[in-house]
Amino acid sequence: MSRLSLVANAGLAVVKLLAGIFGHSFALVADAIESMTDMVGSLVVWSGLRIASIPADADHPYGHGKAEPIAALIVSMMLIGAAVGIAAQAIREIIVPHHGPAAFTLWVLVGVVVVKETMYRLVRRAAKREHSSAAMADAWHHRGDALTSAAAAIGISIALLGGEGYQQADDWAALFASAIILINALRIMAAPMRELMDAEPVEITNDARKLAESVPDVVRVEKVSARKSGQRYWVDMHIEVDPDMTVQQGHALAHQVKDVVRASMPNVEDLLIHVEPAHEQKDHPEQPG
Repeated sequence: MSRLSLVANAGLAVVKLLAGIFGHSFALVADAIESMTDMVGSLVVWSGLRIASIPADADHPYGHGKAEPIAALIVSMMLIGAAVGIAAQAIREIIVPHHGPAAFTLWVLVGVVVVKETMYRLVRRAAKREHSSAAMADAWHHRGDALTSAAAAIGISIALLGGEGYQQADDWAALFASAIILINALRIMAAPMRELMDAEPVEITNDARKLAESVPDVVRVEKVSARKSGQRYWVDMHIEVDPDMTVQQGHALAHQVKDVVRASMPNVEDLLIHVEPAHEQKDHPEQPG
């Protein structure tokens, strides 16, 4: 899917850049710059996914999954840079008088909106299926591009219909597009930042807790935590058992809990279980729900 995004962005960037230059539309040129950023972003996402798929080794016992949110973070930073650059140039174009956009640029943008919205839906569906933050970032690139193209189309329409004195509507559209790009960049940044900071995936820990407590001889789960790496989760859990249970029995029970959780939660790569003696009077903090 990342390769399809790359090809689509490359083709659209060339079309928009040429149409913007020859049609005197900075909004369209700005849109082309955003597509070029998306193109580089797709390359970064593809590289991140490729590295993330490398199996664990001696130097990386938890695998290489962190490459995926790192790629998404790089892409968001690139979008912030593109937004700032487009905004600066749009302001310059507003200040300096210039020719209005050509009519054919409007039809170019209509076609771009259709293509980019279609790409957004396809990539988003794949990202949800694979639980991929990097692919979701790529999907939002397509949605952002569709929105900026729609904004450019509105600006060009106003410039064409208004005629003399309305040429700058095209540049105001480019300025508005830069704001949309910035907002999308900040939105994209949130998920990989949470993943890189090992934010608690509450749904995963709650499900793991319920499954573990369903196993006979597990008195209770004292605590459970998890972290995400790529598309997989690593879970740490403390279970309380009968204090009179032998070491061998406790070891076997821990393996049983591990098997039950992993069988029901295939996205859990590994489960580390610490066995503790149960104490009836001990208070245990509730897990956030």
